[in-house]
Amino acid sequence: MTETILTNATLILPTEVVAGTLVIRGGQIAEIQPGRSHAASATDLGGDHVMPGVVDVHTDNLERQVEPRAGARWPSRSAMIAHDAQCAAAGVTTVLDALCLGDLGFDKERVKTFRDAVVDLDALVPTGILKSDHYLHLRCELPATDMMELVDPVADHPLVRMISLMDHSPGVGQYANMDRYWALRRRGGLKDDEIQGRIDHLLEQRARTRDPNRRALLARVKHLGVALASHDDRTVEEIEENHRDGIMISEFPVAMEAANAARARGMDIIAGAPNIVRGGSHSGNIAAADLVRAGRVDAFASDYVPAALVEAAFICADTTGISLPEAVGYITDRPARMSNLPDRGRLEAGLRADLVRVCVHQGQSIVRQVWRGGERVA
Repeated sequence: MTETILTNATLILPTEVVAGTLVIRGGQIAEIQPGRSHAASATDLGGDHVMPGVVDVHTDNLERQVEPRAGARWPSRSAMIAHDAQCAAAGVTTVLDALCLGDLGFDKERVKTFRDAVVDLDALVPTGILKSDHYLHLRCELPATDMMELVDPVADHPLVRMISLMDHSPGVGQYANMDRYWALRRRGGLKDDEIQGRIDHLLEQRARTRDPNRRALLARVKHLGVALASHDDRTVEEIEENHRDGIMISEFPVAMEAANAARARGMDIIAGAPNIVRGGSHSGNIAAADLVRAGRVDAFASDYVPAALVEAAFICADTTGISLPEAVGYITDRPARMSNLPDRGRLEAGLRADLVRVCVHQGQSIVRQVWRGGERVA
């Protein structure tokens, strides 16, 4: 059985950081020992950190590879392979590809991206050639007229690990600030009369479809045992509705009021790692660092930048008063548990050897090496 020994490492364990040695056998973490190994075959990591492989419960990064430039659509299989490589290079050994089901006029190609991605994962995952483990996160746009017909064929797919209920209508959630919504649409090249027409249409459509679609979706997935998340929660009333419906994850709450209500009801809370790295929300909502300081975060997701996850964890450990093991847990153990993947997410004997070597240089965390199941992938 092949054995890999990583020594002179700063090991980020679930509750402490220790200088030690980690041994990999048969794709699993076999031993964790304090101090250095004197074995001739040991690899000296020079004091670099070793942490569990990152588990990303929500990334839209595939969409960025499918359309690397506006109007330039990339072949889907090639885009998936590029996305996989970027995730692995960022230390993400388990990724839930967040695919949008339902069109509200943001990107009419999103439905094609979803359908192509499922086909590509079905073709690629069984081969073992992807660098990261890939699963599905279905992002269901409740007001979209086509949402349920898209969900129904894929809801029972074995790769589905999370389903989120979204509403990107103007005046709701992330787009509650209508001035920002107008500015976004103007940057997209729409004229004011076109924007107003779209707003009127979407609000009328939402009034007809949101509640029936919500009931139908919840009924369709009730038996699956898959993690259910709400998205862009803003108010206590939204949290209460979600909790009544058995939704136990609040993903990207946009206001402290919603995060407080979610915590009071025992819901898990996911925040965006790019929000931490950028120092605030790109859309003018609550800063994720404030959620961390208030104890209102259970996990980070990369959202649109896989590399943000490791950086966000180290930033939080430096700036928000939490320990490095707790911060790393936000991107490893806790998201693994949310996704019902108990075999990973911690440096612990018997778990999968999904590992990330991180060097901190002048305050910047840098991913240097990545292993998945004991095999070097980056």
